[in-house]
Amino acid sequence: MSDALAEAEPFRTGLFRRSPFRLLGSRCDLCAHVTYPIRSFCPRCRRGRELTEIELSARGEIHTFTVVRQAPPGTEVPYVLAQVLLPEGCRVMATCVAEEGHPYAIGDVVELEPMALPRATGPDAVGYRFRVVPRESS
Repeated sequence: MSDALAEAEPFRTGLFRRSPFRLLGSRCDLCAHVTYPIRSFCPRCRRGRELTEIELSARGEIHTFTVVRQAPPGTEVPYVLAQVLLPEGCRVMATCVAEEGHPYAIGDVVELEPMALPRATGPDAVGYRFRVVPRESS
C-alpha cells in the first residue's frame, strides 16, 4: 500500500483492515454462514449476537461481472463491476481491473487491493477493488 493510501481515511469504517489488507466479515457461530460486510445478525438463520468478526481471504474468483459504460459525470467509463466469490462462501461486489487487453471471464482468479477514491473536496479516501491474477501460459 502506498504511503498516501496508508494515511488516507477509509471511505467507510469497518469494511477492511489495513495490515494485512483484508476485508472484514462475520461468521455465524450457529450456522457458520459468512457475510460481508460485518452484520449484527445472521441473514440465514436470523440469529443475533452469535457472530464472530473474521478476516476474509484476499483471493477469490469472478462469479459474474458486467462492463459499465454509462456512469455519473466524473466517473471514468468503461469499468468492470464484478461479483467475487471468496473461499469462505460469501460474495463481494467491487470494481475489477486487469492487464490491458485481458478478456474477463467467469472463474478468473482475482486478488484484493487497496485503491484511492477521489473526493469532491479534501484528500482521497481509501477503498478496495480486485485485480485479475494473470493466467499462466501453457
